Amino acid sequence: MNYKETLNWMFNKLPMYQAQGATAYREDITNTVLLARHLRNPELRLKCIHVAGTNGKGSTSHLLASVLQEAGYKVGLYTSPHLKDYRERIAINGIPISEDYVCDFINKNKPFFEANELSFFEMSVGLAFEYFVAELTDINIIEVGMGGRLDSTNIITPLISVITNIGLDHTQFLGNTLEAIAFEKAGIIKPNIPVVIGEYTAETKPVFLVKAKETNSEIYFASDLIQEDYPSALLGDYQIQNKKTVLQTLKVLRGNELLSVSETDIKNGFLNVVKNTRLQGRWQQLGDNPKIICDTAHNAHGLTIVINQLKKEHYKRLHIVLGLVNDKNLDEILPLFPRQAIYYFCKPNISRGLDEIILKEKAADFNLIGETYISVSNAYQVAIENANSNDLIYIGGSTFVVAEIL
Repeated sequence: MNYKETLNWMFNKLPMYQAQGATAYREDITNTVLLARHLRNPELRLKCIHVAGTNGKGSTSHLLASVLQEAGYKVGLYTSPHLKDYRERIAINGIPISEDYVCDFINKNKPFFEANELSFFEMSVGLAFEYFVAELTDINIIEVGMGGRLDSTNIITPLISVITNIGLDHTQFLGNTLEAIAFEKAGIIKPNIPVVIGEYTAETKPVFLVKAKETNSEIYFASDLIQEDYPSALLGDYQIQNKKTVLQTLKVLRGNELLSVSETDIKNGFLNVVKNTRLQGRWQQLGDNPKIICDTAHNAHGLTIVINQLKKEHYKRLHIVLGLVNDKNLDEILPLFPRQAIYYFCKPNISRGLDEIILKEKAADFNLIGETYISVSNAYQVAIENANSNDLIYIGGSTFVVAEIL
């Protein structure tokens, strides 16, 4: 199979949460353990930093990778989901895995995948780990897909575990309370391995403290860190906390003499994060006059911060291109959006996409008024045509909406 055929087989023949949602979720890591054994346990030959959390995993992972690249390390980075190309998920020093490597890995192991009914994510984890071993990376940043305890990435023993924050998302899998979700995320904390908590609440802190005590893990709370705020190419307000999380993580690694990173490496890593890692979609400006901003925030925790940042912007009229997936709690998300905006309701082009007519009808209950459009690109184009030079266009609600614009 060529690259396109390989991707089509991966996307269509096996479960993929990004497209299908609940039917693709696996409730244990048995298959991942089988796959690791089949691949001769590449995870045992990797030095890793493991990153979980409701929001900020991607930004935190990319910031860490950028700093370590500036320090001269060969850095593997595994993240999800991808925006445009599957290969974004697996990169070394900002260079995505080659199409040939993806094809060779899938073709070589296809009988095993089919015999054991491996999911899209399980295959991807195995591919990433084998690739990083083959390329002799120095350090690898591994982002959890969902949760932590039962996530396929949780077969690693990292140098340090990082949990960015806890919010109510994926509640059908992880639980419907902050404590329950914190328990699942805390599942990445390993015996005698330090853990950094980015943000905590009164409900989640005790969960982390109990788990850290059980595993004899030193625990650090990054939000309590008093630290200089380094400038960064990532401009969203939520990056303030992500940067603290990264700084605390680096402080622990340096203090334990696990990695060597200078203050200059940190400063340059923050400033060059987009150039070094090719991260997109985080409060990203796409145009001026009118100003156009897109952001991948897609749950109440993330959207609250983004909408508050929108309120700080200066504009005559606000245009919002909005699309969601069908497993989000609309009663929780839609009240966050401003009423004084013109809405362009659309459906991201995946099976999980929420129908734009349903979205419009539900939004009307919260006095969010606008029209429906047949695609994200159509909604975006009409917004551009309607906007004056002193207006603001915001595109968001889902990672997949942003991906279609980019």
